[in-house]
Amino acid sequence: MVPIPTRRILIVGGGSAGWLCAAYLAKMFGDSKEITLVEAPEIGAIGVGEGSFPSLRATLAALGIPEAEFVRESSATFKQGITFQNWLYGADHYFHPFSMPSQRPGAPELLPYWLQGLAGDTPFAEAVTMQKRVVDAQRAPKRPGDSDYNGPLNYAYHFDAARFAALLSKHARKSGVRHIQDHVEGVQLDLEGAIASIQTREHGALTADLYIDCSGFRALLIGGALGSRFHSVSDVLFCDTALAVQVPHPAPDTPIASATISTAHEAGWTWDIGLQERRGIGYVYSSRHTSDQRAEQVLRAYAGPASNGLNVRKIPMQVGYREQHWIKNCVAIGLAGGFLEPLEASGIGLVETAVQMLGALFPHNGEMAPLARHFNQFMSERYARIVDFIKLHFCLSQRREQFWIDNCDPATWTDSLRDKLAMWRCRPPQRMDFLTDFEMYPPSSWQYILYGMDFPKAMPPIPGLELMADAARQEFANIAEVSARAVADLPDHRAFVSQLCRHENAFRNDFHAIRATVNR
Repeated sequence: MVPIPTRRILIVGGGSAGWLCAAYLAKMFGDSKEITLVEAPEIGAIGVGEGSFPSLRATLAALGIPEAEFVRESSATFKQGITFQNWLYGADHYFHPFSMPSQRPGAPELLPYWLQGLAGDTPFAEAVTMQKRVVDAQRAPKRPGDSDYNGPLNYAYHFDAARFAALLSKHARKSGVRHIQDHVEGVQLDLEGAIASIQTREHGALTADLYIDCSGFRALLIGGALGSRFHSVSDVLFCDTALAVQVPHPAPDTPIASATISTAHEAGWTWDIGLQERRGIGYVYSSRHTSDQRAEQVLRAYAGPASNGLNVRKIPMQVGYREQHWIKNCVAIGLAGGFLEPLEASGIGLVETAVQMLGALFPHNGEMAPLARHFNQFMSERYARIVDFIKLHFCLSQRREQFWIDNCDPATWTDSLRDKLAMWRCRPPQRMDFLTDFEMYPPSSWQYILYGMDFPKAMPPIPGLELMADAARQEFANIAEVSARAVADLPDHRAFVSQLCRHENAFRNDFHAIRATVNR
């Protein structure tokens, strides 16, 4: 059969994944593609995707969404990394910053010298970046004069998932995306096993050249209709359930942390995310190691009296990914393609990866089979590497609850993670350990977790390393000095977010006033 050019795109499902896909493809292709999104009216965002990865800044910029508008409309705040509490012993903490270790032109790489003790007792993340001190001081990662999506420190965001989806929907519809609110009641396949149409309750049959499954864990198209098998990784990543609660701030001027706070507990960990009006708090745990009742006790004990009387939402999690993300004329994006617990905000990052890859490799001529093979290999490799990175956080703990003991059993590690840890016992991680295109997290992220979790500080002899020792000592001192200046110069986090929202409100008021004048 001669391929038919791909012009009509039908996205099944909304939320952050569906609307990000719609907005991105509409912005990229303009009027050359006809894009429709169908979603059931009562199905909203899943609610666990409130933390993001720094790549979201480039995505938002590509969509043409001003940063102030995003912050205001999504109740967003800034995220500069993750603070891990109680992961090693039960009374410890370390920081995973988004900024890379400092290395100015002509200055040495600092990790070898930190491993040799030239930074004293300063933790790795604090010795090689200024971000931990900035976060501890509750400062924003940028200044009022910095341009959109740029600042002196690397950053991502915390946001309200439902409000973010609404913002993306607004921009997608402005770009020409057709929005249908209806229930999908069936999928018809053609004689070759591709999707022929989607049957809806009110609008009847909907047809397209390419179907994108953003239907969440239900995976109506890729799993239900096309039968792509789900590859579970629950034997490696044990957490399979989350309980979430939204806790209002006690006062409008309550300080907001500019990092996710991740605290380990007996059978999992809690996330603590500060938005403008509330904190999103959730307990991610293994149902094999605790009960739902005990999990709620842990969650409410962490949240404190502010959670009394508030409803707790239970979210079962299918941890793993589809063996095939693209079959025939259907591509799965978001939860329909897979889900790996929200520890390092891989969810929204995987949506970005899939959407951008689809846009770059788009089958304009209708020839989908080679693109599907390439897409499937790439996405499976990326998921597998994220599994290793997340497991790394759990497998080095010295906590003695059964959940943590089981995570530290090498029998629950993947072969690739087992090999990495074996290599790194005699030398630190470095760039050649990673296939860059498949990695979401750079080598420095692995280093921050390893040495935050007290991994052995092994450094093989390197001829000539001592020649730059004085320069390394000076660089460690420079970072400490610059960190103090940054704390003094950068604005308070909440104050900066409030200023951005006021700016956006003023802009909107001026715009409406100008439009009213023109329309007179």
